Amino acid sequence: MDPRTAGPRARVRGPEHGRARGSPPRPVRNRAGLSRPAGAPRRRLTPDESPLALKRRARKINRVLAEQYPYAHAELDFRNPFELLIATVLSAQTTDVRVNQVTPVLFARYPDARSLSEAEPADIEEIIRPTGFFRAKAKSLHTLSQRIVDEFDGVVPGTLAELVTLPGVGRKTANVVLGNAFGVPGITVDTHFGRLAKRFGWTASDDPVAVERDVMELFEPRDWTMLSHRVVFHGRRVCLARRPACGACAVATLCPSFGEGETDPATARKLLRFELAPGKEALHAEMLANTDNAAAIRQRTESDAAGVNL
Repeated sequence: MDPRTAGPRARVRGPEHGRARGSPPRPVRNRAGLSRPAGAPRRRLTPDESPLALKRRARKINRVLAEQYPYAHAELDFRNPFELLIATVLSAQTTDVRVNQVTPVLFARYPDARSLSEAEPADIEEIIRPTGFFRAKAKSLHTLSQRIVDEFDGVVPGTLAELVTLPGVGRKTANVVLGNAFGVPGITVDTHFGRLAKRFGWTASDDPVAVERDVMELFEPRDWTMLSHRVVFHGRRVCLARRPACGACAVATLCPSFGEGETDPATARKLLRFELAPGKEALHAEMLANTDNAAAIRQRTESDAAGVNL
């Protein structure tokens, strides 16, 4: 028997094997290609919580949120990858409701990348003005449309590496488009997702790329896209930035940050928003009964509230 592979002196080939002595450890890459620098903290654990316990708790939170929001979906209205890409770029520093009020007019006039690339920037600015930062956004929309026409034959690319080369498109926007228009799993880290990931103890970082990396390690890829929707839904309705409705939270017993917000159930219920808000019981019931049409129901109620026809 070869003494190099047997007995108590057998060598163990670990992740350090092949690295020159004295050189820094190699970063570990996950399934999305995101690397963690050696020695970087993984995430904030609750007291005495092991990594396995953290993963189990995180997945239980996802199951509870799936029961709470069976109608969770992308809240930007779109019919194809191009519309979702444009809507996501427009959603920066504004609400999805505002974007959804603007995009029907924009897409009626410029239905594809070629027509938008040939538009006058001033005309784009006038349409998207209500979304804020309209000059910068109009420039991004115009140049990214030109890039799609010139480099991708007018078709929105379907890979992360290609999408992030477009002006105004980062990992968040790319993951939104990939997950919802192409069916490619991804974690979408917006302000709501990042806030809740820290409150749940899934990450210790404020950096979106680090948050994405940490959360990916807790869930299977097949869950990434819907997890993103559920967490964002919960952040917009219950786990609010300034005053979380802890007393009305479905995952309160699983959350290490319980108590940062209002814990009295009656008072907490008054803080709830959208279809969970007091007085919206009929809307909530309708969305629960028609989960496949929840986006259309939401769109109708937003249109009625805004007094516009979309």
